[in-house]
Amino acid sequence: MRHLSFKSSSAVLTLVMATGLLMSGCSTTFSGDTIDYKSAGEKKGPNLAFPPDMSVVNGDKRYVVPDGGATLSGYSAVAGTAKPEGKEKVLPAVEGMRIERDGNRRWLVVSKPAKNVYPSVREFWQESGFLLLTDSPETGIMETDWAENRAKIPQDFIRRTLGKVLDSLYSTGERDKFRTRLETNAKGETEIYITHRGAAEQLTGSDKSQTIWTARANDPELEAEFLARLMQRLGYTETAAKASVGSKETSAPKVSYLKKELTPRLEFPANFDRAWREVGVGLDRSNFMVDDRDRAQGIYFVRFLNPKDLSGDRGFWEKMFSSKSEEDMKRAKRYRVIVKETSGVIVVTVQDDRGTPEVGEAAIQLLSLLDQQLGK
Repeated sequence: MRHLSFKSSSAVLTLVMATGLLMSGCSTTFSGDTIDYKSAGEKKGPNLAFPPDMSVVNGDKRYVVPDGGATLSGYSAVAGTAKPEGKEKVLPAVEGMRIERDGNRRWLVVSKPAKNVYPSVREFWQESGFLLLTDSPETGIMETDWAENRAKIPQDFIRRTLGKVLDSLYSTGERDKFRTRLETNAKGETEIYITHRGAAEQLTGSDKSQTIWTARANDPELEAEFLARLMQRLGYTETAAKASVGSKETSAPKVSYLKKELTPRLEFPANFDRAWREVGVGLDRSNFMVDDRDRAQGIYFVRFLNPKDLSGDRGFWEKMFSSKSEEDMKRAKRYRVIVKETSGVIVVTVQDDRGTPEVGEAAIQLLSLLDQQLGK
């Protein structure tokens, strides 16, 4: 049975098998809610309970997101608080909050300082069943642990009959994690971005007796669902929140913007505000950790951990979840991702930690990861 986990005692498995013999033509239904997360971090078990993670950093809760300066440590130079855009009359307005969108990219705008919004966003994720691995008010970034959406587990006869007694036997074979980033725009408003990363368990080997975790595609609609739920947490009704987020639009075919000749770069037509947003979301969806950012100069200060750089001869899973993982994280290389606009054309390049342009394979690798995310 696909949704059974084989970590339980033989007595419980015998009970399940005995119950199964009584069944005939069992049908499968799902619960009414489509989201019911349980953090994988709440479990104490083998490493395979956790998909790979290359950006685990603990925040320092002594700090808050600042309101002034050039870096995030920074960019909060305000030109006054703008009045929120009007809503359609059918939607009950909540003053100072709205959804912005560009294609299938959505983000929440709140006319409050980031330092005032951040605690509510943190509580939202905790109330949604997640543990926070990154909780960094000073950079406006938080990231959840890998978690399983239990609502995807079918409510079959056994599970309905025996309930939570056998709940640990079931697994979806999928895990999700989410990164939330708070930015302060030129109007002094707080922009909230939620990005998703997914992993799926796959059977391997000639006899399909082993499993490995592989990456799943980012899910913009799942991001939108959590934006709607965050809006509810901040005051919207469920109906109004879902109407504000809207439905999925048809995406244009993916186009590559990567140029490898001379200086490796991404090159595409856009204004700076849109490009800054696209690059930020692309970094969030990839194996980058944003340490800081200087919007006035168009710089993201990031760290990237290449699996090839992990220490020793240990296997991939052992490397990611052993006691040496913290040591490995210290080996993550620091880069600067530069976003520049010239006459309506955006050029994205990579520099090392000292500001020297990267022109080799490292730049191509990092820019390729970003290129995969732009426009999605």
